[in-house]
Amino acid sequence: MFRSVVLGSNDIERSKTFYDAAMGAVGFPPAERNDRGGLIYRGDGSMLIINPPLNGEPATAANGGTIALDLGSEEEVKAWHDAGAANGGTSIEDPPGIRTYPGGRQLYSAYLRDPDGNKLCGLFPIPQ
Repeated sequence: MFRSVVLGSNDIERSKTFYDAAMGAVGFPPAERNDRGGLIYRGDGSMLIINPPLNGEPATAANGGTIALDLGSEEEVKAWHDAGAANGGTSIEDPPGIRTYPGGRQLYSAYLRDPDGNKLCGLFPIPQ
């Protein structure tokens, strides 16, 4: 459904350290630079873009917003989480593990905040 997700950053180099590590842990190459000096991570026909805000105001995290990444295994979720937490991110909520969501669906998931406070979730659906 989504072609791209764009997140704001107040420090692109700090964000590059975090995202190169977290996304690299699940097979993404380091970021490409866009014409604004921002970062582009490409995969499976979609893009995650990290830019300084175009209006010149400080980047802020979306209150109540979460960006979820569909990953390929429980091991990938844990690797993504651990790499992000070791490179400027903050582990939030419960440690990586199996969670039951509405309707009884189980997912292996982990949550991080990036260096600018954006909430991210890595998840893998547990086969039924």
